[in-house]
Amino acid sequence: QVRLVESGGGLVQAGGSLKLSCAASGGTFSDRPLGWFRQAPGKEREFVAAISWSGDRTSYADSVKGRVTISRDNAKKTLSLHMNNLQPEDEAIYFCAARSSDYGVDNAYQSGYEYWGLGTQVTVSS
Repeated sequence: QVRLVESGGGLVQAGGSLKLSCAASGGTFSDRPLGWFRQAPGKEREFVAAISWSGDRTSYADSVKGRVTISRDNAKKTLSLHMNNLQPEDEAIYFCAARSSDYGVDNAYQSGYEYWGLGTQVTVSS
């Protein structure tokens, strides 16, 4: 069982930056593809970014491409999301997620996540 805990959310002005972190415990970490998702009030949860187990492959939603960077530190069992030029439409609860262990294929996946954190709130003031 993998436990994921997000941190780093908060209030930021439009155009500002935030770094979200996700700490993992229990189970394995370095062999799992990881991702970030977000959910705004009244909307469905949506994909933001993903990273393969090795960190060599990444994938981003079109809405954040160029403004967001996902990274991981397998030694520290942490996942990060650096967000720049934040806009009001980025306001949401951000969740980190982990897929099942998979050394077979080094992909960054936009779906199929098994474990989820409770989320961290990002608020953007205009």
